[in-house]
Amino acid sequence: MTTYDDRASLTDLTATVERVRSSVEGVIEGKPEVVRLSLTVLLAEGHLLIEDVPGVGKTMLAKTLAKSIDCSVRRIQFTPDLLPSDITGVSIWDQQRRDFEFKPGAIFAQIVIGDEINRASPKTQSALLESMEERQVTIDGQTYELPSPFMVVATQNPVEMEGTYPLPEAQRDRFMARVSVGYPSVEAELQMLDVHGGVSPLEDLQPVAHAHDIVKLIEAVRGVHVAETVRRYAVDLVAATRSHPDLRLGASPRATLHLLRAAKASAALSGREYALPDDVQALAVAVLAHRLLPTAQAQLNRRTAEQVVQEILQRTAVPAAPQQQGNFGGLGHGAPAYPQQPPRRL
Repeated sequence: MTTYDDRASLTDLTATVERVRSSVEGVIEGKPEVVRLSLTVLLAEGHLLIEDVPGVGKTMLAKTLAKSIDCSVRRIQFTPDLLPSDITGVSIWDQQRRDFEFKPGAIFAQIVIGDEINRASPKTQSALLESMEERQVTIDGQTYELPSPFMVVATQNPVEMEGTYPLPEAQRDRFMARVSVGYPSVEAELQMLDVHGGVSPLEDLQPVAHAHDIVKLIEAVRGVHVAETVRRYAVDLVAATRSHPDLRLGASPRATLHLLRAAKASAALSGREYALPDDVQALAVAVLAHRLLPTAQAQLNRRTAEQVVQEILQRTAVPAAPQQQGNFGGLGHGAPAYPQQPPRRL
């Protein structure tokens, strides 16, 4: 893989991400924060859960993101009769070879779109667990590696709607972030009628980045520096969820890791090679809330997990503002004192 210096890496990342962002926002009108979070999860090597009522563009967002980066794409429509082997694949007896031949399932793609994931049974949903965490699939004792980059973009309807199964805790914990698309503004909906009223914009959408570009950007994001104080701040936020009186299940250590990775990706998207507490704060609700289970009393009081995370953010002490020093990494930005050791090269 080509090695870049810091300036070239972040410049390349910013230019590529801007192309992808513009491509996605050309189809998904009026939701820039949702598009940014989707790109953050992609560069942080995570998986995205899009939850909202039907008809607000959940599947359209997933398809647009996949088509914009020229990766292999497979779509799985989750239904109650879907089997785990439909996702992972199955070994079939070959009469000519007199041996079993593995037929890969829909999970063998770089971008996997799981549409209405909570309409399948928990048994079928569990077929995604190994692939989402370890990026591999084990069938009949044989392990198959998944392609890189690999990302699951799943949509789900609210649990209160008919025909849905709540996602198991282990499944929700493997999604780095959850986002709600929400209804568009009046202006965005009027623009949508002009754009989508005739031909679907997906038909004319052309890739603006390639899979190997995304792999290089992921490598660049891994090199973003996170100071000890910022790491401790993330740990304090997650630890506070485990002792909160309104929660019967707090966030896992995997949540801490996802929060840190997402903060690094957010910093890179902002043109920085170091993460700040602001990056952690901005992503805390999206990364943590879907993993938390409120107590019965909290549910009676209509307390949501999002409200609990916001309360924890207000109560947890933020690391003190750093002193500004000289140029940092040749980017021309004042470097904060958060990096207590020389940052790793991207």
